[in-house]
Amino acid sequence: MNDRLFAFEAGSGPQTIVFLHGFAGGHFVWKAVQGALSGTFRTIAYDLPGHGGSLDFPDAGPPKVAARAVLADLEARGIERAHVVGHSMGGAVATLMALFAPERVASLTLLAPGGYGETINAAHLRSYAAARTREDVATGLAEMYAPGVAIAPETIDDYANMVSQAGQAERLSAFAADLFRGDRQGVIPAASLEALRMPVTVFWGEMDAILPFEHTANLPPNFALEALPGAGHMLPDERSAEIVEFLRRRPG
Repeated sequence: MNDRLFAFEAGSGPQTIVFLHGFAGGHFVWKAVQGALSGTFRTIAYDLPGHGGSLDFPDAGPPKVAARAVLADLEARGIERAHVVGHSMGGAVATLMALFAPERVASLTLLAPGGYGETINAAHLRSYAAARTREDVATGLAEMYAPGVAIAPETIDDYANMVSQAGQAERLSAFAADLFRGDRQGVIPAASLEALRMPVTVFWGEMDAILPFEHTANLPPNFALEALPGAGHMLPDERSAEIVEFLRRRPG
């Protein structure tokens, strides 16, 4: 295991589920989902390189670095194969893991994944990356949820505690500068996605203000889509119960 890559592990069982958060998130994003599943599965939620407990990970930034880091960490833990769940940027990382080492990814569950279409609300993400106060974090998060969704105070606290870490805001701002060009992001080639043979399911909120639901038109025919009316971008929180129910059925 790499001592610069933080992971929160809970539960045990013959199947392992790995959780990867989005830009400016952390392992805490999966608190409800991981807690509900750890009675049956071995679960591991990472702080991706450059975030939270993995702030000082070398060469952090590109999703490819994160994908290789998580694969190496799983190998060090003796986990040969896992079900991988990724949200937003973590969805891009999860997809790259499956492309780099398909034999090690039993299934992919992607929640509004990055890299599936060029357009992205980069202006908001750049602004959010510079947040340093709890008030700024709360304001930034509100735009990522569906309108009218009440964000739990403890959720805001989790995000605010992470961004208050020395050097975190600067690192996130640098990431945003590297990852986004105007309002565009890099796209994973369609031919590569079509070559994936493990089960892939994509959840996407129809009211997503960060990565538009229209990106679902780019999904390969072998991907299953779960459209979520009334949901925004923050699916690990907004639709945690549905995700838990799905993941309980999936591993086997």
